[in-house]
Amino acid sequence: MKSSGRVAGVPSKRSLVFLGLALLLAGCDEPVPEKVERIRAIKPYLVSTPADGSVRRYSGTVVAANSSALAFAVSGTVSKVDVNVGDQVKQGQVLAVLEERKFLLDVRSAKAERDARRAELKEAQEDMARKQELFKKGWVAKAAIEKVEATLGVAEEILNLATAQLGLAERDLAKTRLKAPFDGVISERSVEPFAEVKSGEKVFQLDTKDSYEVELSVSDAIVGRLSIGSPVQISTPTVPGCGCEGRITEIGAQAEAANTVTVKATITKSVDGLIPGMAVDAGVTLSDAGGGRGFLVPIVAIAPGDDAAKGYVFKYDTDAGVVRKTPIKSSGGIDGNLIGVSDGVTTGDVVAAAGVSFLRDGQRVTLMGQ
Repeated sequence: MKSSGRVAGVPSKRSLVFLGLALLLAGCDEPVPEKVERIRAIKPYLVSTPADGSVRRYSGTVVAANSSALAFAVSGTVSKVDVNVGDQVKQGQVLAVLEERKFLLDVRSAKAERDARRAELKEAQEDMARKQELFKKGWVAKAAIEKVEATLGVAEEILNLATAQLGLAERDLAKTRLKAPFDGVISERSVEPFAEVKSGEKVFQLDTKDSYEVELSVSDAIVGRLSIGSPVQISTPTVPGCGCEGRITEIGAQAEAANTVTVKATITKSVDGLIPGMAVDAGVTLSDAGGGRGFLVPIVAIAPGDDAAKGYVFKYDTDAGVVRKTPIKSSGGIDGNLIGVSDGVTTGDVVAAAGVSFLRDGQRVTLMGQ
């Protein structure tokens, strides 16, 4: 008999092929590991300095745009203090209360006086009505009527005065409760329970929240080149990635110490973390700055160009958390490691200051320090 050439118990080549295919198909059912996107941290650079050098930098201090010194309108003994420094308060919220006993007694006394004068007026009115009836019948002379009329007029005046005194007493009672005139944050507290305070004596400092200004001391030789509405770029090492924008809203009328003038700029675009008293660095744009001359950016922030553009920067899109590859043009001029760029960037932009060769358009990134 002719042998099949196959050894018993040993799989054929065809069987091995089918077995390999089965194993391969089984492996295809296994889930493919999900690729995790690496989010790169970039070193930010805030575009603020015009290429023509028309910006001056000054140290400044953050202050509340609206700040009010609060005091009781009446003198007395403090019975309760409901807030501390740093507390956020709402308009109309009670901050502190004076002992009310004296003021309650004044209100009661004024009410008793008013009621007594009201009774006297009523008695004078009844006397007038009685005398008028007697006068009609000829029992009293006209002089008696005139006398009662004078008494009635005096009674009315005295009642009006007593009513006014009651109003003042009630007003003083209401003023024993010191209330917040607007929403804000308590920045100072100089009162404790059981302390005696005088009318008008400052007990709290209330600042608006999230509405700030920057105070700068500018040389009087430069202040003439500033104007209301001029842009101000604000940064601080205390708040990483701070690229706050502002506008000059007030320029002092006289020079102070060291021949400086106080200039205030309202912060129009802020970030979380700014608080009153914080030191900042402010770049003030001079009013005679020429437009369209570009801004200075670090040379290392510029990626090589191609046929479409001579160069690119990667601008940070705050809302999307990504960088946008943006074509630029050079305006000429180099200041140290900075180069002038005429198109593609403007004041307030944040660009990647390093590692641009590793970035791509639309890539998700974070800012170093955040």
